[in-house]
Amino acid sequence: MTVNAILRQFYVAICLALFTGLACATESTLDLSLPAGKYYNEDAKSFLLAENDAAASKAQNTIVAATPAAEFEPKLFTAKKIHKYLGLGTLALAGLTTLTAPGDGCGTQNCTQNSRPVNGTHAEFAKATAVMAVATVVSGLIVHWDDFNFEDGWKDPDNQHIVLGVSGAALLAYAVNKSMNVSTGQVSHAGIAELGALAMLVAVKLTW
Repeated sequence: MTVNAILRQFYVAICLALFTGLACATESTLDLSLPAGKYYNEDAKSFLLAENDAAASKAQNTIVAATPAAEFEPKLFTAKKIHKYLGLGTLALAGLTTLTAPGDGCGTQNCTQNSRPVNGTHAEFAKATAVMAVATVVSGLIVHWDDFNFEDGWKDPDNQHIVLGVSGAALLAYAVNKSMNVSTGQVSHAGIAELGALAMLVAVKLTW
């Protein structure tokens, strides 16, 4: 390749470069702004504010409309509570029976032929006590049947509660039955009844 051919090619390259620079100069300058800024106007601003206000108002209304959860209130009467009330009622009736017990009234006389008040206040309280004690035991066996387990041993409070409750009710019923079947003379039953009431009191205390 000759020197003249090289020079011609160099001149042609310079001319092309000059034409390209002039063409780029005639075009508009490069727009480097963000798309959102290019189309932003005051109307769009007010629209966005209105939308945000509506959303905030809707959220506030939703919060106000929500009602607080009601507090848990246990039921007044359940199977376990009925058993509890029966047990306390038995103890109360046993106390009334003791307070209304009639005196001996015999002194030094022979009372073997004297009639006994088997339908008086003391006797009626005693009958009610026996009925309430049996009802307490029945309701307890229904409600707490699964609580009694020989594997837990006799030191388990549930086992002691059941054994003492059943034993106390049995003693009360036996004392009342013994007293009601004798219409004359004296019947030794107070000690048995008091022992039964004490057993039921301890049974209640164990699970109170």
